[in-house]
Amino acid sequence: MAENGKLDVVIVLVNEGYASTAVGPIEVFASAGSMFNEMRGGDPQPRFRVKMASIDGDPIESAYGLRISPDSSIADVGRADLVMVSASGLLPSKWMSRHAALLPWLADRYHDGTLVAGVCSGVAFLAEAGLLDGRRATTHWGVADTFRRRYPKVDWRTDMLITEDAGLFCGGGVNAATDLSLYLVERLCGHRVSVECSKALLLDMPRLNQLGYAILPLGRPHEDSKVRQLEDHLIANFQREVPINELADMAGMSRRTLMRRFKDATGSLPGAYLQMVRVAAARRMLEDGAHSIQQVGSSVGYEDTAFFRRVFKRHIGMTPASYRERFRFRHA
Repeated sequence: MAENGKLDVVIVLVNEGYASTAVGPIEVFASAGSMFNEMRGGDPQPRFRVKMASIDGDPIESAYGLRISPDSSIADVGRADLVMVSASGLLPSKWMSRHAALLPWLADRYHDGTLVAGVCSGVAFLAEAGLLDGRRATTHWGVADTFRRRYPKVDWRTDMLITEDAGLFCGGGVNAATDLSLYLVERLCGHRVSVECSKALLLDMPRLNQLGYAILPLGRPHEDSKVRQLEDHLIANFQREVPINELADMAGMSRRTLMRRFKDATGSLPGAYLQMVRVAAARRMLEDGAHSIQQVGSSVGYEDTAFFRRVFKRHIGMTPASYRERFRFRHA
């Protein structure tokens, strides 16, 4: 943690890309803890110290001619809690070699414990550095096929708008830069700060799916590919009961082996994991202002509303109605 409780964020500027994938995150991180408080007459309490860096310290030029001057080169960047790479052009084959110096720098930062994020086509830098091999990632749907061919070892989940895997974060499209930034504010500073930041900037809370809602991931990072498949199955089918035998057959394991491996990998048993998925989905519905608690419970797989309330309160620490009142997104 940086001095005064602030986290250090570095936005890496690259040429030929979309300036909003750098400017949007800068504004989100700089606003977190400050803008909402000031608008309410309070003292600003900034949560992040934000800096911009380019590979050589020179200004970069976006795809449409906008020039942005960084604070430093990447070599001159000090410690950082988070590094986020902005987007470049659509085809890595056309520009990757001109940004080659960024790859070992990103790898070194990640292996030193820095969280690393990429937005839109900027995710290619993480993949080119080998950081995403065997991990979930997303990018813009329009470049998905190109990325799958170039980076076949990556588990591309381009239905998702945001992915997180072992301290590596990816955002889908250009506008996903703000979604991913708000998501990271929530991960690093808590839900309240993220909601207040979204209200101050008149931004919706992060969507997680390019086609609709999804929840990924919930368990801790792990390398068990069989358990990853089971997690994906639970996430895709969270609105119904998923019997242990169904998971065991899918994984080709005994029930006992399944339970042991799932808990070793995720920290939870399958039933508890399914509850976390459902509660996460319910949170999003309540934040959107869903009127009926019964309908929310039914939508996430609980026909017994009283049981849904108990499960929700056990996980979140408050009732669904209290959560909705506290965290419902309001533009005014």
